[in-house]
Amino acid sequence: MIDLLFSDPIRWLQEIVLLIPSFLVAVTVHELAHGLVADHLGDPTARRQGRLTLNPLPHIDPLGAVAFLLAGFGWAKPVPVNSYNLQHPRRDMAWIAAAGPISNFVVAFLALLAWAFVTRAIAIEAVAGPLGEILRAVFNFNVLLAIFNLIPLPPLDGGHFLPYLLPPRWGSLLRSLEQFGPLLLLLLVMSGGTRYIIDPLYRRVVVAYIALLRAIL
Repeated sequence: MIDLLFSDPIRWLQEIVLLIPSFLVAVTVHELAHGLVADHLGDPTARRQGRLTLNPLPHIDPLGAVAFLLAGFGWAKPVPVNSYNLQHPRRDMAWIAAAGPISNFVVAFLALLAWAFVTRAIAIEAVAGPLGEILRAVFNFNVLLAIFNLIPLPPLDGGHFLPYLLPPRWGSLLRSLEQFGPLLLLLLVMSGGTRYIIDPLYRRVVVAYIALLRAIL
């Protein structure tokens, strides 16, 4: 994306305008889901800080927004959670962490449904074309964000809810990596290693969603 900025600024601007809705929808829904589940389980911290909203502005992280503009992939401000307000902290934190990726998978499928409707119901190409591209971008970004957050490294969601699902010795190993999680994640991203995790899972999700869409329609 940053190469495109310098080689073809007009095309970069077109790409960004297309991708901005997908970014805002994905990160807003992701963080809202964390906050709603935390609030339901007894922690009102996110609600008191105004984070239980579909307004993307309270969720935007400036650095994450810049990364999105330059690299095409960004992040939001994590929703604050106080585990001392939870009745079952270990279990409840797992549910709160899992809510983010789950919400993105749901939104991705809804975007796919909307895309199928648009391509069939709107005959005006000048409308259906751009709208379809935006919905495809929403689908892609939500699936990618969900899978990325499933990587079992803190501070990602997978590093918080997978230890609860794994046998105790594996869960303890993941928790012991927590202090090194951000560094390991940075190395994984910078080395391109994330594509070996994300790409195969992305293809499987797309195949599953298309099969489900065909079964519904």
